[in-house]
Amino acid sequence: MQALAPWLLRLPFAAVFLYHGLGKLAAPAEMAAGMNAPVMMIVLVGLAETLAGIGAIVGGIKGAPKRDLVTRLSGLAAAPVMMGAIAMVHWPRWSFTPSETHPMGGMEFQVTMLALAIYFIVTGAKEEA
Repeated sequence: MQALAPWLLRLPFAAVFLYHGLGKLAAPAEMAAGMNAPVMMIVLVGLAETLAGIGAIVGGIKGAPKRDLVTRLSGLAAAPVMMGAIAMVHWPRWSFTPSETHPMGGMEFQVTMLALAIYFIVTGAKEEA
């Protein structure tokens, strides 16, 4: 059971970032228009999110080369994306429920994902050794 414990963090983290990243990369122009953002920013964020998701999975595989580094880089790719989402879209509303002033909801989910990213940066894969 202890071997499964790290995956309880890795899999949801990877799923969220892969879903959002691949969604942005599949239709960057449409996503940019919907978010009123430059297409290049959407592509860069999509790449960071996708790489963060892949890194979270690869970093958890026993025997994967440099898995500690991959895990830390995964968190490092995700953290600025979450900080940007908090600062640009969700600040200062806490509740995830959309409102008139915050149609995309508040920042509680983004803060949680940021905390996981920081956890991966700080611990790497060492917590699983």
